[in-house]
Amino acid sequence: MKKVALIMGSASDLPTVRKAADTLDSFGVPCEVHVWSAHRTPLEVRRFAGTARENGFGVIIAAAGMAAHLAGAVAAATTLPVIGLPLKSTNLDGVDALLSTVQMPSGIPVATVAIDGAVNAALLSIQILAVEDADLARKLDEKRRAGAEKVLAADAALQAERAGK
Repeated sequence: MKKVALIMGSASDLPTVRKAADTLDSFGVPCEVHVWSAHRTPLEVRRFAGTARENGFGVIIAAAGMAAHLAGAVAAATTLPVIGLPLKSTNLDGVDALLSTVQMPSGIPVATVAIDGAVNAALLSIQILAVEDADLARKLDEKRRAGAEKVLAADAALQAERAGK
């Protein structure tokens, strides 16, 4: 099975990034988590991204706040799918990171999830890997069914409560 890389621009991003790692772990998807900055450690970012495919990775999630150039820097060095995870910051609530992540030049795509959308970043990476992995596809289907059942149970409880009034 291909691995997923989780790269964050700062160690302070770990509480959010951990949600992605936990989601990947729950599906049995191997992942590596690293702290590398597009600005402070550009050589490490480029080296890792440039060799990720040959090192067994199938998707890279890049999490960063503020100027959020990490996903673009990673995407510029690989043709693997890159998922940008913009992170909330104190200055502009993550809108700056979101805009920096989605506004990529033609030819260097970065898929982007919501601000602090770590779980969806992990699920999107699992969906990408599931294109060629039937077991992962089955697990995704099971998760979707469980989510639907939870909503339907909540609705049934609400309807029962409303009927009793």
